[in-house]
Amino acid sequence: MLSLNATHQSNSTPHNGSNVTSNYTNQFVQPPWRIALWSVAYSSVIAVAVFGNVIVIWIILAHKRMRTVTNYFLLNLAFSDASMAAFNTLINFIYAAHGDWYFGKAYCKFQNFFPVTSVFASIYSMTAIAVDRYMAIIHPLKPRLSAKVTTGVIVSIWSLAVVLAFPPCYFSDTRALPHRTICYVAWPRKEDDLFMYHIIVTVLVYVLPLVVMGITYTIVGMTLWGGEIPGNSSDNYHGQLKAKRKVVKMMIIVVVTFALCWLPYHVYFIVGGLNKSLMKWKYIQQVYLSVLWLAMSSTMYNPIIYCCLNSRFRAGFKRAFRWCPFIKVSSYDELELRSIRLHQTRQSSMYTLTRMDTTMVMVYDPAEGNCGAAGRKHSLPARKRSYVTSRQAEITASCDTGAGTQNGVAPKAEIEEFS
Repeated sequence: MLSLNATHQSNSTPHNGSNVTSNYTNQFVQPPWRIALWSVAYSSVIAVAVFGNVIVIWIILAHKRMRTVTNYFLLNLAFSDASMAAFNTLINFIYAAHGDWYFGKAYCKFQNFFPVTSVFASIYSMTAIAVDRYMAIIHPLKPRLSAKVTTGVIVSIWSLAVVLAFPPCYFSDTRALPHRTICYVAWPRKEDDLFMYHIIVTVLVYVLPLVVMGITYTIVGMTLWGGEIPGNSSDNYHGQLKAKRKVVKMMIIVVVTFALCWLPYHVYFIVGGLNKSLMKWKYIQQVYLSVLWLAMSSTMYNPIIYCCLNSRFRAGFKRAFRWCPFIKVSSYDELELRSIRLHQTRQSSMYTLTRMDTTMVMVYDPAEGNCGAAGRKHSLPARKRSYVTSRQAEITASCDTGAGTQNGVAPKAEIEEFS
């Protein structure tokens, strides 16, 4: 986030641009073995975060069934995490490990700009999901967000993120010292502005959204686990309840993971701002590298969480890795990512519900008349019927021979799916 290189600023940033009399020996040089260990740690984060989040983006964009309001916000979250890992994590590590800026003034400005933007977009995407889940569960009769409104919310999030990240970008600069080059934020009032900005960022990009999510998920959790969902009285109520619990549980884990990863980072800069002598401690560089690694690692956990806790994302990851000899994509996995569609068979009294290779048939006998006591419905096999229930797809069809099958038109099927 803000000034990820601030550890070095407190020790080496010139204050007035002319009265530089300190020793310019680079105190951040580390032994090769330590650099190698940290390199492996940071490289692992970059590889998992970029690759995992790119797959999440592909799963959502390539499969129509995955294009829900919640998943569009997850798409935005995956994009910001992948961008952070690709454009900032490696540069942060190199500068933090060596204390020498190799990347020029333009990238120095970008380095102090994009992390704030990315983290703001990430946590407010999670906040938007929390509010959307709250509205869907607590106020189910109110209209959900449309695609246009969802896009507007995402654009607004990034716009506010740019505004918040503009000050450090504007004041960023580089300075060549005798033995190294530094990238720093030349605040007008030096340490006072730096500390104040850290407080503002901590409140807006950490405390405030976590409070909002804590309140919404507490209310949603009490509703899902402690009472009945408003507006639900259908036969498959328990199936719907289980599905909604899974989504909320997954998002709570995502939020808690983010909070735990970034907490030490915010504490580090607040404590450092209050007690500047800590920045001259012998092992402060190792502390900073540890705190920075934990914060950057937040970008790699979400794809793992999705894969473990969501069957559709798990099916998508299996499809992405189907080239591996030990990854098997079953017909159930294929079914998870297919949209439901109805089509009519050659017999006007038979209607089929299909998702690719799996076919489930409901048959009505026209000779039996209306669906009264004399009417008979040939039931689905128990296994297939239970699958429909488990996926929360409620299908109703009229068997009125006078209206439902006029001119060979199939009865209307109503299908309700949940994110």
